[in-house]
Amino acid sequence: MSAADAPLIEARGLGFVRGGQPILARVDFRIGAGEIVTVVGPNGSGKSSLLRLLIGAERADAGAVIRRPGLRIGYVPQRLAIDHTMPMTVNRFLALAEADAGARRAALMRVGAQGLGDRQMIDLSGGQFQRALLAQALLRRPDVLVLDEAAQGLDQPGVGRFYRLIEELRSELGCAVLMVSHDLHVVMAASDRVICLNGHVCCEGAPTVVSAAPEYRALFGLGTQGALALYRHEHDHAHGHGDGLDAGFGEVPGAAGRERAPDDAAHRGHGRQRSGA
Repeated sequence: MSAADAPLIEARGLGFVRGGQPILARVDFRIGAGEIVTVVGPNGSGKSSLLRLLIGAERADAGAVIRRPGLRIGYVPQRLAIDHTMPMTVNRFLALAEADAGARRAALMRVGAQGLGDRQMIDLSGGQFQRALLAQALLRRPDVLVLDEAAQGLDQPGVGRFYRLIEELRSELGCAVLMVSHDLHVVMAASDRVICLNGHVCCEGAPTVVSAAPEYRALFGLGTQGALALYRHEHDHAHGHGDGLDAGFGEVPGAAGRERAPDDAAHRGHGRQRSGA
């Protein structure tokens, strides 16, 4: 295999235990250049833990993660705690990744957050905060953009605009995208490959294959097969470049400052046998 064909990130036989509870077992994973890969699964299935293992924020209890040398990762976490006693504007936050003020302004504009540079991070709404996180991830000029529930707090039209922006950024930057999301009606068809996780890999493959898999339907119900048709109907028309920027990302009322329980917090033991897809 040539260097160009080698995966950006590969995991073999990953196992992870937290607080004596098994979270992940025998998980294999790979993502190649330019791919959009989405991890779906019920709450507590280990999705966020898998992302943290892949980017090096956690250490696996079994198996190995191999990253391409020099790999640049842009990470948008599910949430980020900011100390309310420490003033930090959006510009100062972005400066952690990029010193050039012009580049910071361009990144904010690209994600539809122009004008937020002088705002305090703690004063941002939920959607504005996520956009600031995405802007910082882009400033790292990532080879892989990693998004952990990055569209949380957005209403349905806002979710659609957000993921269209992600598709545009993938094309512009040539980066791979690895996502965790509960927005099945959008991300299933926006992805090149879907991994259904429930402590182990239940099934994986193209969205049409996974949505028909018995393991996926057992987790999400028979009605989720219609999610692909819904997304395709919504997406089957032209959008101007930067549509997500101009329209902004609509937010669910009351979503500002909302915190969600971590994806893995409610996890308990579950089956360990990998099913065929």
